[in-house]
Amino acid sequence: MAYDLITMGRIGVDLYPLQTGVPLPQVTSFGKFLGGSATNVAVAAARLGRQSAVITRTGDDPFGTYLHEALQGFGVDDRWVTPVPGLPTPVTFCEVFPPDDFPLYFYRQPKAPDLEIDAHELDLDAIRDARIFWVTGTGLSEEPSRTATLAALAHRAKSGITVFDLDWRPMFWKDPNTARPFYAEALKHTTVAVGNLDEVEVATGVREPHAAARALLDAGVEIAVVKQGPKGVLAVNSQGEQAEVPPLPVNVLNGLGAGDAFGGSLCHGLLNGWNLEKTMRHANAAGAIVASRLECSSAMPTPDEIEAAIAAGAVK
Repeated sequence: MAYDLITMGRIGVDLYPLQTGVPLPQVTSFGKFLGGSATNVAVAAARLGRQSAVITRTGDDPFGTYLHEALQGFGVDDRWVTPVPGLPTPVTFCEVFPPDDFPLYFYRQPKAPDLEIDAHELDLDAIRDARIFWVTGTGLSEEPSRTATLAALAHRAKSGITVFDLDWRPMFWKDPNTARPFYAEALKHTTVAVGNLDEVEVATGVREPHAAARALLDAGVEIAVVKQGPKGVLAVNSQGEQAEVPPLPVNVLNGLGAGDAFGGSLCHGLLNGWNLEKTMRHANAAGAIVASRLECSSAMPTPDEIEAAIAAGAVK
């Protein structure tokens, strides 16, 4: 069976406060949710009716069991989610200060299991055959995940759609200054690159959105997607088409899952063969809906919710 989408990268447990505007030391209750960027993208695509799977690793512990149960509940294939004895499943806390302050606290020590993905254990045929394969910058931050990510990309050799989520988390790199060559190598095997201004600057050395998009195209991708925060999103393809779409108005509760919802919707639009503008409007709406909700994975919108937000011109 060829999957619509296989993602590869982070997984963990999100423990988000059930009180907003409260510093973490004073929070008294938390909600427990499936988390991790690549995993959330797979969930978002599944919520839109896509057959998705994730390649990642957890601890051999009760939190790892919870993540398997959550993936199955969301309809995401978990066959390539394997335990790493001796390493705990990562946990992430956040603080929620709407509309734009959501500090994250990652507990990924001594090492996150999802960085123990090994190239020799990959199902390379499934990766090659998937309609979309999605990798992240975090997957390049440590071995053996780095070699596994690059091996998967090289084997796929741009068959189908290959998305590189630039996903810049400097705290995951022992030396953040070493990142760019690995980003450049990944871009050689990528057809779509997605990132915000910080992320495109890490990948290309260029921050201005249109120049960064051109730099990504020059690096070999066919579609460059540059998220510009309050200015919306810019998408440019190798045929010279471009779309610049403003954000959808929304009362933000927690912005942390918006990018993953955007990613799942982006995949949905690419699979549907939509033009750049329709794809970006759909993805923006998906992200805005999740920004209006507390959690990430379980907040991913349905097709009807996205269409309603687009029709209304805002998230109600």
